[in-house]
Amino acid sequence: MRLGGWSLYFLAKFLLYWRDLIGFHPLENLAFAAFLAAPIRSRKWQLGRTVAAIPVAIMLLYHDSRLPAFDRLLSQSTLVTSFSGTYLLELAGRFVNLEIVAWLVLGWALIRLASRYLRVGVLVMVALAFQVLRVGALESSVLAKTASRPVASAPGKDDPEAILRDFYTAEAQRKVALPMPEAGSAQFDMVILHICSLSWDDLKTSGLDTHPFWQRMDFVFHHFNSASSYSGPAAIRINRALCGQSPHAALYHGASADCYLMPSLRKAGFAPNFAMNHDGHFDDFLQTLRAQGQDAPLQSLADTPMPQRAFDGSPIYDDNAVLSHWIDARGRDASPRVALYYNSISLHDGNRIVSGPNAGLASAASYKYRLGKLLDDLDMFLQQLQRSGRRVVVMVVPEHGAAIRGDKYQFAGLRDIPAPRITSVPVGVAVVGPEVKRNGVQVKVDQPMSYLALSQLMSLMLKKPPFDPAGFDPDQYAQSLPQTRHVTENDAASVISMGNAYMMRQGKDAWEAYQDN
Repeated sequence: MRLGGWSLYFLAKFLLYWRDLIGFHPLENLAFAAFLAAPIRSRKWQLGRTVAAIPVAIMLLYHDSRLPAFDRLLSQSTLVTSFSGTYLLELAGRFVNLEIVAWLVLGWALIRLASRYLRVGVLVMVALAFQVLRVGALESSVLAKTASRPVASAPGKDDPEAILRDFYTAEAQRKVALPMPEAGSAQFDMVILHICSLSWDDLKTSGLDTHPFWQRMDFVFHHFNSASSYSGPAAIRINRALCGQSPHAALYHGASADCYLMPSLRKAGFAPNFAMNHDGHFDDFLQTLRAQGQDAPLQSLADTPMPQRAFDGSPIYDDNAVLSHWIDARGRDASPRVALYYNSISLHDGNRIVSGPNAGLASAASYKYRLGKLLDDLDMFLQQLQRSGRRVVVMVVPEHGAAIRGDKYQFAGLRDIPAPRITSVPVGVAVVGPEVKRNGVQVKVDQPMSYLALSQLMSLMLKKPPFDPAGFDPDQYAQSLPQTRHVTENDAASVISMGNAYMMRQGKDAWEAYQDN
């Protein structure tokens, strides 16, 4: 029984599995090893087997990896082809682990040495057979424990599928209505800053969770779930924020008219405004927003500085300049109330800074700088609003995180699994105005919440604007905000909270515990 050079293939897999960098399917690997080790005398057939084995080895390695399902990869191929060559090289570099490369080189040398004295192929086959038996024993043990477990008093209580079904049934009944402000009540603007690629994990990893911008917030949500890990679905969800959370598949069908945020704000007396720091062409993002009721004219980006280019080479404009232009335009607008939706992709993976000391840095290396610049710009925006003398409620809502650390399931930047590190985002709300007086301290909202809580906060502020000369107590507004279980979805995976842990399902696979390490 000889595996020859294929022994290194399996030993490399054992190393990657030991380091928890891939999964492992022992039965499939044992079958492949048996195919490779079967005796064949004809050199022609040996060569044919080697040629056939190479694509099988690649597919089996992909199967063992935690990369997205191959059909998912194919479905995204048209988007991937728009990536610049520089960004593709950066992504490829994230696969390379120098420590693992060193181990593989050492392993190769040891195999060459050991093969003089031992039948390495036999040892590999024994190890694979042991893995098959071990996994079989573990599965039998789990089945035995399940069979002996007493029936739960509440059916479905520990069943993720039942929990998910009941969650969406309940969410379909939840709605928030935006009332017309009472005659004579304080007039103010509503500003929603929708920020791509920022999670709590990204913020803390970058060391910017204590940036002065966050101290200006009157409300900070510490367990806000964006419910999506990609921009398109996140844009749909925030623009349907008046209704409970929908399944991912339902996002691409129409919703009830009273679910749409901007049309409802228009009915409540707010003139819609619309601005972005990009053109919105990628993945038809602009058209996605238009379909959700964002029908206001898009603010012009002419004569706006362009400090970055996106992963496809398209321009990204300066946040401070775009928002300053909006403040100037607002000063010329006689509308009593305005609602602005602003979208920024300054933090998106693959962006390149085109000028200054950080020009040319890889996007991962420049993320902290880009985040610091964005927070500085948003801080200046609040200060400009204060100087303008206008009353404004500003809501900062990230779409999803950047996944700058990655985890055991996904390398840095990959967001196919909507993990808590990606969808738990820092949401802040600031009340700005010349006579604003906050009674009490900043409210830190620690309960699990999502978009419906922001809608409820808007509704409460329309009923009782926080601009009374005697001041406002943010804690009074936060008391009645609706909580939402942590459930995230995209077309590739789902993640739900169960107690203090999370369960994950990829595609049609079985549910499994999500391990955030």
